[in-house]
Amino acid sequence: MAIPASREELLFAITTTFDRLMADLAKVPPSRAREATLKGHAAGTLMSPSDLVAYLIGWNELVLKWLDRDDRGEPVDFPATGFKWNQLGLLAQKFYADLNAQEWPELLHRFAAAKAQLIATIKARSDDELYGKPWYGKWTKGRMIQFNTSSPYANARIRIRKWLKARG
Repeated sequence: MAIPASREELLFAITTTFDRLMADLAKVPPSRAREATLKGHAAGTLMSPSDLVAYLIGWNELVLKWLDRDDRGEPVDFPATGFKWNQLGLLAQKFYADLNAQEWPELLHRFAAAKAQLIATIKARSDDELYGKPWYGKWTKGRMIQFNTSSPYANARIRIRKWLKARG
């Protein structure tokens, strides 16, 4: 899929990759959703499908937090308070732990809710706000949103499809 360069392309990328991923996540038996047999986001670790969804929720909710803080004129702490860009494996493990108590159906529901909030906030923004100027370093808001939504969705889908195939 091409890199989005407009609001409509971003909405399409998020919706398309999310829908494809959710179709595959629906094939994960709830009884196996906590099997830690996927390669984790930190070197040398394993994660479960539940952890993978928690990771996606974590990033989606983080993007929403960034946008909300920016809208209110408050500084945005990239990537997250207490974490640097070279600590994303630790941040992933925090996301897993934060949502560890949620059952598989609840995780899927929360993931869908976070995606719906992202769609709503993107629809409320202009192409100029999303792609007209840099927001973080050289990256526009639209590109930062895409880096942390549709791109990870596509990566997660590859991981889940491989996991499903290996488990027959």
